[in-house]
Amino acid sequence: MAQLSDISLVAQVAVFHNKRAFDQLVRKYQSPVRRFFLAQTLGDGPLSDDLAQDTFIKAYTHIASFKGMAGFQTWLMRIAYNVLYDYRRSQKQTTDVEQVAGTASEAPAGLKMDLYKALSLLKPDERTCITLQLIDGQPIDKIAEITQMPEGTVKSHLSRGKKQLANYLKENGYG
Repeated sequence: MAQLSDISLVAQVAVFHNKRAFDQLVRKYQSPVRRFFLAQTLGDGPLSDDLAQDTFIKAYTHIASFKGMAGFQTWLMRIAYNVLYDYRRSQKQTTDVEQVAGTASEAPAGLKMDLYKALSLLKPDERTCITLQLIDGQPIDKIAEITQMPEGTVKSHLSRGKKQLANYLKENGYG
């Protein structure tokens, strides 16, 4: 059976409430959504899973609002970004580096832990832009669409974030 396009699957879900079609969308996009959350939560797997689940629940309940103006993945990542924003706001997270570094120390050892530690030093918007570009491979225009930031702002966040990551990793023996 040929893979159905995202638009076709979305139409089946929106019009016929076809849960199997939505399941295909979940299987296709669960890894990128979870990767996004893992980077944002500095390796907290259970929290990433919870946020990813919230994202797919919101996507399912609001799928009729998908207009196809952007790709389905862009629309889904915008929902993921909003879920993350709502979570951060509800937690009233601080940017206390020691508090965030404590979360990173629970991540797997080695480079992954160092990467999460380096990401913890970034401001949340910088971390989001860096994650979307370097980990998920999103172009600047898609990052701007997902985050609803001007492209110039995205470029600034990427530039500052990359410099901070490079400095941290060089200081810790990676370059």
